[in-house]
Amino acid sequence: MSQTNENEGNNMSTAEFEQIATIEETAMTTESTATEQQIEMDARDVSIWFGQRKVLEGVNIKFPKNTTTALIGPSGCGKSTFLRSLNRLHELIPGAKLAGEIHYEGSDIYAPEVDPVHIRLKIGMVFQKPNPFPSMTIRGNVLSGLKLSGMKRDNHDQIVEETLTSAGLWNEVKDRLNSEAGALSGGQQQRLVIARALAVNPHVLLMDEPCSALDPASTLKIEETIRQLSKDITIVIVTHNMQQAVRVADNTAFFLAAENEPGHIVEQGPTTEIFGNPQDQRTLDYVNGRFG
Repeated sequence: MSQTNENEGNNMSTAEFEQIATIEETAMTTESTATEQQIEMDARDVSIWFGQRKVLEGVNIKFPKNTTTALIGPSGCGKSTFLRSLNRLHELIPGAKLAGEIHYEGSDIYAPEVDPVHIRLKIGMVFQKPNPFPSMTIRGNVLSGLKLSGMKRDNHDQIVEETLTSAGLWNEVKDRLNSEAGALSGGQQQRLVIARALAVNPHVLLMDEPCSALDPASTLKIEETIRQLSKDITIVIVTHNMQQAVRVADNTAFFLAAENEPGHIVEQGPTTEIFGNPQDQRTLDYVNGRFG
């Protein structure tokens, strides 16, 4: 009797169950594949030394495609060092060593056969202080990355307009492209540097405190540029400005280093969670300005 009731209550045939199971399995596979495709870069158990001094230990983090990730934490906890390791710039410092793996589009950028120059074209860098070539024209600055890298691209006029537009600078300089870059304001120079980095078509843009030397108005323009750029490229930004991290970053990682100890990630996740509901007391204290 109970068996009959069970069957009567079950309105789906065996074939229907199998069909649903197949759909669910397909959906799970599709979701898994999509998730994998969304990861532009990831660091796997990365530790870094300068000589005998270990500055970072056991860093694991993923950077989803076309998002902005903020690296926050007090000075000296290894944020900038880690940022530079993402395109192998840190190894230009004598005595630098790295353990672990950093994958870009599924491949380890530190594999012996990988050319670091190629990596730095695909993973660009914008530094703390604007560093355009001051005596070179605005147009020349934008195209200088192409010339220095040996990349051959046609339609230079189009490249200049597109990259300056993406960097939020076109309307301000379109009538003086042949003027010297040194005549631009600090904020304009930083956006020019961003345009120069974009000219080589990077997939990732690393930014090391790009607004720290700028006034508030210029900072807001750079932040708007970051938000626009992250629709098309992946951005990783080091910042000490907590409000800036909230404004521009989809995800945030909090770095910390105890005295005489290497830096590490205390907590990471969506920016709304890190700032609104952190799981570690140290994260809560830092984002609320109790130290650092």
